[in-house]
Amino acid sequence: MDVYVLPQLALLSVVVLFAWFTLSWATSPLRKYPGPLLAGYTNLWRLALVRSRRYHQTIKELHDKYGPVVRIGPNLLDLDYPELIRTIYSTDGKWRKTEFYENNSALVNGRITYHIFSTTDQAEHARMKRPVVKYYSQGACSALEPHMDGVITDFLKHLDERFANPKSPKPCNLGDWVAYYAWDLIGSATFSRRFGFMEAGKDFDHTLALADKALDYFQAVGQMPWLDFVLDKNPIMRIGPPNLVNVTRIAVEAFGARLQGKDPHFNPAVPDYLQHFIESKSLHPDLVDDGAIVGYLLVNLLAGADTTAVTIRSVFYYCLKNPSTYARLVAEVRAAGFDRNRPVAAAAANKLPYVEAVVREAMRFHPAVAMLLERYVPEGGLKLPDGSYVPAGAAVGLNAYVVGRNKDVYGQDADEFRPERWLQAKGETEAAYKARLQRMQASDLSFGAGSRICLGRHLALMEVYKIVATLVNRYEIELEDPDREWKVMGSWFTRQEGLITKISPRKD
Repeated sequence: MDVYVLPQLALLSVVVLFAWFTLSWATSPLRKYPGPLLAGYTNLWRLALVRSRRYHQTIKELHDKYGPVVRIGPNLLDLDYPELIRTIYSTDGKWRKTEFYENNSALVNGRITYHIFSTTDQAEHARMKRPVVKYYSQGACSALEPHMDGVITDFLKHLDERFANPKSPKPCNLGDWVAYYAWDLIGSATFSRRFGFMEAGKDFDHTLALADKALDYFQAVGQMPWLDFVLDKNPIMRIGPPNLVNVTRIAVEAFGARLQGKDPHFNPAVPDYLQHFIESKSLHPDLVDDGAIVGYLLVNLLAGADTTAVTIRSVFYYCLKNPSTYARLVAEVRAAGFDRNRPVAAAAANKLPYVEAVVREAMRFHPAVAMLLERYVPEGGLKLPDGSYVPAGAAVGLNAYVVGRNKDVYGQDADEFRPERWLQAKGETEAAYKARLQRMQASDLSFGAGSRICLGRHLALMEVYKIVATLVNRYEIELEDPDREWKVMGSWFTRQEGLITKISPRKD
């Protein structure tokens, strides 16, 4: 072959690709919407953005620049119209998840297997959810409180012995310890077995680090879903993502031991999700098999620990950075008269207005998931509030981080952490407050919305209310260095590093 042929072919390929991208951009019905020029050409722009770890901040900056509609992909619009949440995340089954979610599936015996989170088929999702949805109700979650009390009691013991000992106080990386607590708790609630992170005082088997890497992979390949078939689902050699073998192994071991009646961790008087899932198989044998049960277990573990840890960290970091806010939180909790030697009951913690306000504000200000929740526009298209139409087949969505800072909904100080916005203001009528509160709640995407809303939200909120009230009631907590900012890493979960605190027993 002529030595000049290869460069010429390469140049020709580049020209053809550029011409194809340009033609696609020029003829796209989404061309009229503003956004970065490169984003209209290729999803490589989004892929590069997620790798920067600043996805949510950048998208918010783009909305500040362009307005409520930003084109962030050749076929994708990011919207800041909270009034469309009920439409786009409806329960009518018309708004299908995009392929972004499918790479969270697994390759089993050569076949791609989807679970309740990763399936984009609405009918299949409803079929998967039906046998187990009742186990995630508020009442069912209340029955799991003994698991929480046991884990929290041990959490306090570790904090006392390792950090809050008056004779040898040490700085506490509360952010790390919240993660150890959250993972041990979700293990206990799921199959009555803790992972052992609190006992070890570290991520001893690298499960937490691997979970972070898996989420980074999920976020990245979600921008160009075909990458997952190259990296993870190809039939020749698996390249990625990181394999959570420890979590899977423990889940499968617990399931096998339970079926054989040899599970030493299970107390029949205290239910757990594994027992619920086994019961669902007997009640719905046509819908639930052993593979489905393992899928339920893994979704519980992977979605139920890190998200809760993100929220708990946010509560303490932002409150401690605002001394007046923290003082008001402490005053309310201490005035309730809780026993400092016992975990605060969820029902009692949930009745404290300022605790609730602080938790809601933490989820608004720093949502655990701060990415676009993508959906395909169904037949008939979507009319936007500005009067324009988005055609069927285009992808749209809203981002909890962006919507949570919408000034029309949350006020001109929406970029500030202020829990008081969730309470009735001085001079505000009851009717005006209820209307304002209802609008803020309707704009809340912390757990998603509609038919695909997070099943575990009641359990997560119970856990957050309990641990916040318990720690505030028992300890004096302050930042080791109030001037030091923590590090936020934008991934599928907006995890944080650097919540270093000083804790000591309350003297009163």
